[in-house]
Amino acid sequence: MDLSFVQSGLLDKYLDTDVISAEKVAALLKRRGVLDGTPVYLDEETQMPVPPLCEFGRYLSTALLDEATLKDYGRVIGRTDDHLAELGSDVLSASESDLVSYRDHRTQWQKKPVGASVWSRESFVLDDFYGFLVDRKILTRRPARVAARGRNALAPRVRSGMDIRHLTFEQYRYFRDVGLGGQLPDSQLNPTFRGWSPLRDRAGADIALGSGTRWREWATVLLPEIGLWPGMPGGGAEFLVQACAKYGKPRTAYVPEDAVASADLFCMLERPEIVRRAARSLERKARDLFVVGEVDVAGGRVRGILDGVVREYEMSAMDAKLRRITVFEGEFGLEALTLFVCRGGLMPGADAWKSYRHRAWTRMTTLADRTTPLLPRRRWRWHDLRHTYALRLLTYLENMMDGEEPDLRARRRRHRSYLTGHIRHNPLLIVSRRLGHANPETTYEYLQYTDDLINEFEAAFSSWIGDDEASYADIASHAISGTTGGR
Repeated sequence: MDLSFVQSGLLDKYLDTDVISAEKVAALLKRRGVLDGTPVYLDEETQMPVPPLCEFGRYLSTALLDEATLKDYGRVIGRTDDHLAELGSDVLSASESDLVSYRDHRTQWQKKPVGASVWSRESFVLDDFYGFLVDRKILTRRPARVAARGRNALAPRVRSGMDIRHLTFEQYRYFRDVGLGGQLPDSQLNPTFRGWSPLRDRAGADIALGSGTRWREWATVLLPEIGLWPGMPGGGAEFLVQACAKYGKPRTAYVPEDAVASADLFCMLERPEIVRRAARSLERKARDLFVVGEVDVAGGRVRGILDGVVREYEMSAMDAKLRRITVFEGEFGLEALTLFVCRGGLMPGADAWKSYRHRAWTRMTTLADRTTPLLPRRRWRWHDLRHTYALRLLTYLENMMDGEEPDLRARRRRHRSYLTGHIRHNPLLIVSRRLGHANPETTYEYLQYTDDLINEFEAAFSSWIGDDEASYADIASHAISGTTGGR
């Protein structure tokens, strides 16, 4: 069985038939609600669609999953079918032992076995797939039996917790300045540095740490959202994250002033040259881009032309795919409305940011010397900056609650007292009970009106980001003063 994915943007380029035009196919996909990324399963010999599997792909498309998730889910079914074909079976006639064989292959026997978290996602897709087939009367029952507590043979044997990894202050500065910024540990310029746009990568790290947002949220930020737009006052920035947020759940993100200044430095020194070189290429692609002619900063909206039609969007409602093709008429011609741009003039994708991080890790380990902070065995991830933000802020707020208590026992008594008081007197729980909310999470929405994100961040992260404080070399020299050994 062959696996393909719907990609409406390629119709004009590759569809060559007198039977139906590319415009009509694109209109039909849009009318039927078939999203880009929807998996299409084809018979290897006839190249005709396999109806039950294509129905499942259509079912996934109606769930409004994003393109990357649709492709991931589609690959799970395709990968399973490929393995079962070697056993003389397929996903429609598989037995429980066939699926257990696939599970063991993925988690134990293949060259690079997957971990519990990856298999948990795959087993969820398979469970959803067979539930779909039973609901549609394509199968009479699921091939995997349900055991005690609702678990089946495909469920992960162990439950994995969150992989929380965070950085110390010294580690972060080494990661940012040496790994991403291309400096030597003594703060001198590295003459062998072959990286590209170090100010962009440093700004990305500062915004990721300063805002605590996920990669898809900070890497897709627009210039007006972060305050780097004509007529905006500057300083820290607040903007609504929704379409790029996990599960599309809206919340306000705050980017502190030092992180905005780091991004502004990139916009002044590196971004203009990238934009200038890419302007002619973007002009040739203008037909496929969302060309913005009006930006309403106060209303949080943009208005422009997409596919020959005037469209207006709320910035918070723009997903990553739309943001990637959003441009405006700048000094040198068309340029991306997103803050971060790469050589092609548009927003870097996930693979690009991954490569920036991998190259930074290579530099960090290659240049490690006696001043270098202890490096972990595994490469850092961009998400580690989010964990660092959460743990630093949590530690700071807990220390505020402890006050000036010097005695560990006194602090523990205070914590125990706070826990019992929390259960009985916490305003959030009282309001939740009074309103009759089945889940206190519903009441959490009220917290956005009481949070003081700006002042809390400034107190917890002062001196971490920006360039007003010591460089990594200064920090390292203090760390080794009075010592004779290094890492």
